[in-house]
Amino acid sequence: MDQLLDPAILFFCFGIAAGLLRSNLEIPPAIARFLSLYLLMALGLKGGFALARSGLTPEVAASLGAAVLLAVAVPLASYALLRRSLNGFDAAAIAATYGSVSAVTFITAAQYLDTHGLPYGGHMAAAMALMESPAIVLAVLLANQVRRQQGAAAMVPLRGVLHESLTDGAQLLLLGAMLIGMLTGAHGEAAMQPFTGDLFKGMLAFFLLDMGLSCARQLGTLRGAPRWLLGYALAAPLAHAGVALALGRLLGLEPGNTALLLVLAASASYIAVPAVVRHAIPEARPGLYLGLSLGVTFPFNILVGIPLYIRIAHGG
Repeated sequence: MDQLLDPAILFFCFGIAAGLLRSNLEIPPAIARFLSLYLLMALGLKGGFALARSGLTPEVAASLGAAVLLAVAVPLASYALLRRSLNGFDAAAIAATYGSVSAVTFITAAQYLDTHGLPYGGHMAAAMALMESPAIVLAVLLANQVRRQQGAAAMVPLRGVLHESLTDGAQLLLLGAMLIGMLTGAHGEAAMQPFTGDLFKGMLAFFLLDMGLSCARQLGTLRGAPRWLLGYALAAPLAHAGVALALGRLLGLEPGNTALLLVLAASASYIAVPAVVRHAIPEARPGLYLGLSLGVTFPFNILVGIPLYIRIAHGG
């Protein structure tokens, strides 16, 4: 209940309600883009400041290794499961979507931990960045394999996809801000406190309002989708979080870092992956992979998943 009474979450719910009522309320795309970049920049700085305090430790290495392992294992396992009922292109696109991560889900979870005074490592922002690209690359490879099996002459070159996924502006901003935070340390943290601290909660609430409106719009794209896919969009986050929990416990990660690893594994991309997949796998249906991730999984994680994953990771 505390999660639902959080102002940012209530603005998200309000956005969904306004969207379902077909209100003309909207956040201009340029402002929504600014909010997204602000949140990533603030998150990167906070992560860098935390790393400047803690340094590179075995915990950092183990967390990053676990993130990379999940980023490869989840899309491959998802594709093998989805391929039983879907064509190869839709299966690859959905596997990429659920194998990658949602930055807003991660930011919301980090804010939840901050609000409840639960510690976590700033390096988990780097884990998020590492988990974004592998699923995209694997999806393109899988789609090309399907094209070969069908005798298609044209293949999507991997070099362009790699360049686009690895040089994405938002991801570079996150990593660059983290590096700046590490270099400036305590002095930079004090100087940027109004930016990374006082403004953060309000900006997150504003952005979640826009996300609520977007979720409501995506629900319409799922009309006619198989019911089992809607079930998958709810079950997959829980299954992926379960794998991350086992991995975090095996590696002995701190509860806060384990919680964020669960959140990352359970999240699904609705920006980076769809933007690349739309061009790299045009045979796939955007209404499925984007509708499922943004219309079903994202609100589930924001409203139910985040407090659940954090409670489990902390032994609650």
